[in-house]
Amino acid sequence: MRLMRVRRVALDQQNNPLVLLVDQEETIALPIWIGQAEAMAIAMRLQNVQPPRPMTHDLLSTVLEQLSATVTRVVVSDVRDATYFAEIHLARDGQALVVDSRPSDAIAIALRTDAPIFIEEKVALQGIPLRKSTEGGEHPEALSDEMDPQEFRKFLERVKPGDFKGPVH
Repeated sequence: MRLMRVRRVALDQQNNPLVLLVDQEETIALPIWIGQAEAMAIAMRLQNVQPPRPMTHDLLSTVLEQLSATVTRVVVSDVRDATYFAEIHLARDGQALVVDSRPSDAIAIALRTDAPIFIEEKVALQGIPLRKSTEGGEHPEALSDEMDPQEFRKFLERVKPGDFKGPVH
């Protein structure tokens, strides 16, 4: 499994929202196309925006806390028929529980509970390489946190579903 982090929420060329995960070494990026509501929930958390009333992911996080359950990690575990699958791993009273989830919901929960986000290696194969080999004089390419929005747009313009070895949803 690879430890990932949310780089940002963005829109693709057709204005469809996606969440961009990158590994800690910034060697791969995994864009996952998500719904508008989930994109808003993730973006609000990344920007530390507090809604006046709890959103669904905030509510679920509070319920888990009240039940003394801890989110230990979320895992984007599989990709089948152009759909990504995720799991929310919980611990309560010494018991481990795994809950099936959409990746967007799992990520939104992870951000609210400070849980780590992982992807399985078979999912990592769907990612886009960020750094080219330095052999042969090529220069590394990486997405920095300080990346200019226009540079990021250019990156998204280069990313097309055909760039993937498999599904993109």
